[in-house]
Amino acid sequence: MLAAIARTPDARVRDIAFACQITERTAHTVVGDLERAGFLTRKRVGRRNHYVLHPERGRCHPAEARLSVPALLVLLTG
Repeated sequence: MLAAIARTPDARVRDIAFACQITERTAHTVVGDLERAGFLTRKRVGRRNHYVLHPERGRCHPAEARLSVPALLVLLTG
């Protein structure tokens, strides 16, 4: 989800869910979890949200422990 948001920080949750092949409800839950964990902040712009990523604040899953979150995002987003 972080990679999808990094590619399009103004995307609707519906579009993020479609890009990640998950339900919109699950996407809302994950975005909330990422926000609470400090990976991103939501800023309201008109009727939409703009997401600002803070990848340096979080930690990767243990399987990707060798990579930092910013490095992983570079890998995933090019």
